[in-house]
Amino acid sequence: MNDFEIECCDTTEVHKDLLEIVTKTMPQENELYDLAELFKVFGDSTRIRILFVLFEAEVCVCDLAEALNMTQSAISHQLKILKQNKLVKNRREGKSIFYSLADNHVKTIIAQGMEHIREEKIITP
Repeated sequence: MNDFEIECCDTTEVHKDLLEIVTKTMPQENELYDLAELFKVFGDSTRIRILFVLFEAEVCVCDLAEALNMTQSAISHQLKILKQNKLVKNRREGKSIFYSLADNHVKTIIAQGMEHIREEKIITP
């Protein structure tokens, strides 16, 4: 058996006490949908790269384009998605618009993801 094979019970037995706990604590379907949509935003490496730049500094589209070796148009498209999902915010200063992370939750989500992928071994309960 390889490490990725899924093992199943030998018999069918429903554990009603456990299901009752799960049923009481399960978020509403619309919240689960919104959470899945949020994680889809993190599914694009360009958006992740933008977020990593914004971890370090508040920057404008020109700076992001230069740092990531991309066009301003491509950066703007990704920033729009990040802003719609409340992951980045912006402010105007003269003729420039500076982008930053919307809040510390964004950094926490990315940091936890990095911690997870860097684990040397999978810990099983």
